[in-house]
Amino acid sequence: MTTTLGAVFRPQLAPERLRSVVRTADAAGLQELWLWEDCFREGGISTGAAALAWSERLRVGVGLLPVPLRNVAVTAMEAASLHRMFPGRPILGVGHGVQDWMGQVGARVGSPLTLLREHLLALRALLAGETVTVKGRYVTLDDVALDWPPSGPVDVLAGGMGSRTVRLTGEAADGTILTADTSADGVRQACRLIREGRVAAGRDPDGHRVVVYLLTATGDGADERLRAELVAEGHGADAGLGVAGDARAVADAVRRLAEAGADTVVLQPTGDEPDPEGFVRFAAEDVRPLLT
Repeated sequence: MTTTLGAVFRPQLAPERLRSVVRTADAAGLQELWLWEDCFREGGISTGAAALAWSERLRVGVGLLPVPLRNVAVTAMEAASLHRMFPGRPILGVGHGVQDWMGQVGARVGSPLTLLREHLLALRALLAGETVTVKGRYVTLDDVALDWPPSGPVDVLAGGMGSRTVRLTGEAADGTILTADTSADGVRQACRLIREGRVAAGRDPDGHRVVVYLLTATGDGADERLRAELVAEGHGADAGLGVAGDARAVADAVRRLAEAGADTVVLQPTGDEPDPEGFVRFAAEDVRPLLT
């Protein structure tokens, strides 16, 4: 079993911290660094482009871009530019966004599921170099094609939590991003829903990447930091989510998610992680060797 390991640069950190974390991750051999477009902190495309420019080998994921905030043509233009400038290294995911935040900016829609489906179908077609005309409930394009589409096939991932959204990611996306609220049993259930969606859409049931975040704390005060974050997120301190401990404990937790069906596990530090550079080194140099 080959498991890709990543880590998150959380947007609770100021944008000017990103360069140091990226360079540390690249030098340490981290496979993937993931970024979030969380309202109202940091933009996903701007930070993603900077991270790609500051690194040589690192793959950079943006998980995820909220589709209510973005015209699909803009998403396609930005995604295509990143894929052409840094081939093989960008990973982009889209999703509903947090509905309260979407309401704050006047972008909340009546049917988030319909919007996500329309956005995904149009985005994948545009990135495949197609000329797209569509008039949907939310997405309207009239004879639109990218002048500079990616030079080869690229994947579009989508985030999902509820069962209908997860099934949709199987139907209309190339991969699914699951939050750190997902246990190993949750990954198994998501994989079943994804497979159902792909079969219903006439797609290869096995050709789909599953990415899951794993809330992770290590070093001094790890147990306390993990418990505090779980409580802050509305879970019990003993919710059975996340992992606190040394590299072996973290590797065991990663392995459980991988055995449940995750292709990529992304270590998500707590919001008060005291050493972000040390965290990405820990992921690359201490945890990853235990997974091979």
